[in-house]
Amino acid sequence: MNTPVISFIGWHNAGKTTLIERLIPLLREKGLRVAVLKSDGHDFQMDREGKDTWRFTQAGAELVAIANARHAAVLINRPVDFEALCSLVSGADLILAEGWNVPGVPAIEVLRGRTDLRCEDTEKLLAVVTDEDVSLPVRRVPLDAVAEVAELVLAWYADAK
Repeated sequence: MNTPVISFIGWHNAGKTTLIERLIPLLREKGLRVAVLKSDGHDFQMDREGKDTWRFTQAGAELVAIANARHAAVLINRPVDFEALCSLVSGADLILAEGWNVPGVPAIEVLRGRTDLRCEDTEKLLAVVTDEDVSLPVRRVPLDAVAEVAELVLAWYADAK
């Protein structure tokens, strides 16, 4: 992986998406182009029935792309592992991965509503973002301290590149 990747992990509904959503503008203010890779444990559909791209997928295309003057989307209709997905990212300085608990990929865990960590490999944990009263093996950041998370990510990014 050429683009630095940091993963945000945690249990379902812990606040990972909200944290990343609030973090992106702070990283952009520092000049970083940010990409986000989301892992979804459920089936999802990004295309609407009857539309051309849906029809191509239904016909058996393994990859369907659509673009206009504002944005583009690529649908890959087969399993893609994390490293291959990261290699598809171009033009970004940093990849924020949500829900990808990948060995060796540095992570920040969001912990809310429970006290057991999702991450078993605490060596890769940079911090735990939580308001829970729990003993942690790494730095603790309050849930509402997004600026502190941004500083932590920027410091890690400076070392990673």
